[in-house]
Amino acid sequence: MTALAAEAYRSNQRWAGRLVAASLTYNSIEGVVAIVAGLLAGSVALVGFGLDSGIEVSASAVVLVHLLRRNEEEESPWEQRVAMFVGLTFLVLAVYVGFEAVRDLVTTARPDASYFGIGIAMASLAIMPVVSRLKHDLAHRINSRALEAESRETLICSYLSGALLLGLSANALLGWWWADPAAGLVIVAFLAREGWEAFTRKELCCVD
Repeated sequence: MTALAAEAYRSNQRWAGRLVAASLTYNSIEGVVAIVAGLLAGSVALVGFGLDSGIEVSASAVVLVHLLRRNEEEESPWEQRVAMFVGLTFLVLAVYVGFEAVRDLVTTARPDASYFGIGIAMASLAIMPVVSRLKHDLAHRINSRALEAESRETLICSYLSGALLLGLSANALLGWWWADPAAGLVIVAFLAREGWEAFTRKELCCVD
């Protein structure tokens, strides 16, 4: 590697660390707010969204530590371990949210309207796709499978935001109580698919 290429690599790695740290901070705040709002409204979709933010925080923390200790361009064994951890967190959350959503549908639990939750979903829907794309680009510049897996988790957050927004809006504006747990099941489908792919993927995969 030439001196110029090595410096570009180190610069991209520093930017990757800063981006992961920024998303970790954002998701920490988002997760706490979403869980509190979800518990107050009795919204399984909103609580599930908040828990997903919490899992993103744990995944981002692991990836950040990995980036800080990573000093080679070639993929290390840690890359696969971190990517598998991210996938496992998806699968665990899918089981929890799926159970809660099915229970609410069976018991016809009716959540309250949460306009605060709608605001959270809109903000996340605007921010997360941009952050995911930046992480994706940096992951391929520094050849980091771990960062690529984390970028997919960030992208999933934007999908979840869309499902959450539809569920909360339908409940608040139309009184469709079932839309909230239905949104939770949509979230489960995304979580399970992406969790399995991140857990079993053997190489970097584009997020296009």
